[in-house]
Amino acid sequence: MADERPELTTAPLDAEAVHGAVIVGVVPDQHPRVVKEAAKFAAMMKAPLVVAHVDVTRFVTYEDPDGYVHSAPIDVNIAPGEADLDLVRASVAHELEGIDVEWRIHQLVGDPALALKQLAEQVDARLLVVGTRKRGIGESIREFFTGSVAARLAHRQARSILVVPLGEPASDDEDLWPTS
Repeated sequence: MADERPELTTAPLDAEAVHGAVIVGVVPDQHPRVVKEAAKFAAMMKAPLVVAHVDVTRFVTYEDPDGYVHSAPIDVNIAPGEADLDLVRASVAHELEGIDVEWRIHQLVGDPALALKQLAEQVDARLLVVGTRKRGIGESIREFFTGSVAARLAHRQARSILVVPLGEPASDDEDLWPTS
């Protein structure tokens, strides 16, 4: 049983139903401002909102001709990715409560920038919305190795990108690599 790697099949998003959508990339515990800004732009554009969570603990193994994506976990413990989607779904439902915008959630797998780019092409998105990274040494190191999702999106596709700043901006004399 230890050799078995669980496989996840993700149903394709109905691209016609969300044609021209605003896509927002969301991670667990993300600042609510990102989703609210995306919803505001979706409402202004009279477009649906697609909330995209990318499970970075899985990778695409193959895609069926009918659009079903098959993936496998990097680790045999797939619970964190599933739990993250549940957290995102609950927080987005709370954040969008009372906001008049049609929205749906869709889980992607693999590299966030590439997955969001592919989804944007699939639905002919009008706008991509992402938040800045959290501040701190851990996030700085992660970004150093993986790169900024916003920057990678800006260099790999032609759609407009809204990067929502989180928290207070760093001052000019503040350490970029804080020790605590």
